[in-house]
Amino acid sequence: MNQTTRIIPQGLAQHEAQVAQDLEALNLPPRNWVPAISRDGVAVRDVVVIGAGMNGIAAAGALIFKGIRNIAVLEASAPGQEGPWVTTARMDTLRSPKTLPGPCFGIPSLTFRAWYVASFGAEAWEALYKIHNATWQDYLGWLQRVLRLPVEHGVRVARISPYEGVLRLTLSDGRTLLARRVVMATGRAGAGGLHMPDFVAPDLFPDLAALAPTPIDFTALRGKSLGLIGGGASAWDNAATALEQGAAEAHLYVRRATLPQINKGRGSAGPGFHQGWDSLSLQERWDLIVYMHDAQAPPPHETVKRALRLPGFQIHLATPVRAARRGDAGVVLDLGGREVRHDFLIVGTGFVVDMDRVPELADFAPHIARWEDCYTPPEALRRPEMAAFPFLGGGFELQPRDASAPAELGLIHMMNYGAHASHGGIASDIPGVAVAGERVSLAILRHLFQAEIGALRDELSAFDEPELEGTPFFVPR
Repeated sequence: MNQTTRIIPQGLAQHEAQVAQDLEALNLPPRNWVPAISRDGVAVRDVVVIGAGMNGIAAAGALIFKGIRNIAVLEASAPGQEGPWVTTARMDTLRSPKTLPGPCFGIPSLTFRAWYVASFGAEAWEALYKIHNATWQDYLGWLQRVLRLPVEHGVRVARISPYEGVLRLTLSDGRTLLARRVVMATGRAGAGGLHMPDFVAPDLFPDLAALAPTPIDFTALRGKSLGLIGGGASAWDNAATALEQGAAEAHLYVRRATLPQINKGRGSAGPGFHQGWDSLSLQERWDLIVYMHDAQAPPPHETVKRALRLPGFQIHLATPVRAARRGDAGVVLDLGGREVRHDFLIVGTGFVVDMDRVPELADFAPHIARWEDCYTPPEALRRPEMAAFPFLGGGFELQPRDASAPAELGLIHMMNYGAHASHGGIASDIPGVAVAGERVSLAILRHLFQAEIGALRDELSAFDEPELEGTPFFVPR
């Protein structure tokens, strides 16, 4: 958070009392209505949410508010470390405007603004330009706590397997869990990992190179010369962070002759794109996918100004790196006709979507439908990297590639960057997170209701609360 912002004593405690009052007025959360099931005497969770960051909170909270309360939320990181905000996201502030409500479930007292004003005051809110990363992390942690989400930290899901009509999750600590549905709220890297260009020699890692969205010891780079590959926000942020922590120079190598100028993602952040994207035909969605992909996004102007203020920053436009290899003293970059040397290399080339590279889904990967299986675009609009995105159903559920797919495949909901082609940016960026949480929770509710209508009908038949008792029209049984 902004270190000059003063926390108001008792402000947040009073606000939490208001949250409790609001939830009570809305009868939230309702009682759990889903009949319990088991396999071989082992209880089955109705939903396991993988990830307790922004998307995981949105999904888990929306489920609980729909009376689906037999859930677990599993988070690999320690408390306060969920997501990238205070670990690998090295910008000063979020890109999004401060006025975005966050995963608030339509409840004003759960918005970021309400939390911030309660914590720091109205004057601090008015003075706030954009949200500091650590402040956003604190807000998300508060949501976890005030909603009493059942989060278990320090647990990684190693594998998801089909098991008698449900899913078996093998955890990093050796335990297993059974679940009727799984929501993968695993962030930008959760659909295939980080992109490693094939022209970067693997033996540079870890002593001479790092990928931008990974932990980096910047103190070890003091006085060093850095090369950075990529012109996106992450490369700029890493260059600025390194220089601020004592690096001697940071050289940014960018293929493009000019940087992108317009952030089309901001232009598509609204109810129409968020709610209507998946109503479009496959052709219309693909046209949008390609348009957004080709346009790319510029680094935010705050990020550019931050880097340009720092001595030692240099950008080299129209300078693609042909190869990066280990030299006698550091990293040698081949720039096509000339070579340059740096002490360390940071590769900022983003993320990849590849179902074969999602370790949790190894049992399902060959059977997952990709966009390339479902739509063939015109030659001019073919983009292999976008064709590899999973083709998802209306509730983010995986779809079978062919008849050999396990029936349990559709019980997995990919609420991460892999949803971008099928649903737009609602599972990737802050503006649409509440929409994504509502959509996945409603899809799961409908599935559970359909699956359990027999038991629910029996409950309905057994419901025997006499309405007219105490009136002249009461007929005792």
